[in-house]
Amino acid sequence: MPMQMRQQPWPGAASAAAALKSRRFLLLRPPQYPSTAAAAAASTTTISRSSRRLVLRPPRASSPAGGLRLTVSDAELESRGFAVRRTAEGIDVAALNEVFARVGFPRRQEERLRRALEHSRVVWLSAAGEEGRPVAFARAAGDGVFNAVVWDVVVEPSCQGLGLGRAVMERLVDELRRDGVANIVLYAETRVVGFYRQLDFAMDPDGIRGMAYYRKSAFATAATSSSPPPA
Repeated sequence: MPMQMRQQPWPGAASAAAALKSRRFLLLRPPQYPSTAAAAAASTTTISRSSRRLVLRPPRASSPAGGLRLTVSDAELESRGFAVRRTAEGIDVAALNEVFARVGFPRRQEERLRRALEHSRVVWLSAAGEEGRPVAFARAAGDGVFNAVVWDVVVEPSCQGLGLGRAVMERLVDELRRDGVANIVLYAETRVVGFYRQLDFAMDPDGIRGMAYYRKSAFATAATSSSPPPA
């Protein structure tokens, strides 16, 4: 994982970030995730040997409407300068690529990234005055009925430490649960497993082991290539 560089926050994000400093949650710096057939349009990035597969357990608490109980409401986020988006409509793909780069992800080919978003369930947050720029983002892809895989969970570095990673993950899981999707999985590096456990994900439940298609020669070639990795 590349070392995180110090970044200047976006003007709109800075004021919202300052307003949320009083709320402290365990946040993640997301790993790079592998491609799978179930993810359909996910990027072809590698997964580290220390990564762990996690599966969502039945939620502990539900709202009266049957969804998950959110730690912070949409209204509270809005009052602190963040707008909740539940579709990819209006997202600035180039700005999303910038966030990917800031947290150590490879930049994606924008047209392929747009196609991936079209085939994904997306939740993201934008700051006041920066409506198209995501400050937190998560997506899931799958068959829309039984299974979903979570990908690309990122938080703009200048907004990390504010609970925004938890906010997008809770809403993404809530959307999937409301659709009746019962099997929700993700891959996480060892250092962020605790974050996902707080969201009711369990590591290898019932002895089921996750596996990823991995060709050493292909990844070695990609690593030595001067061109950007495919997305």
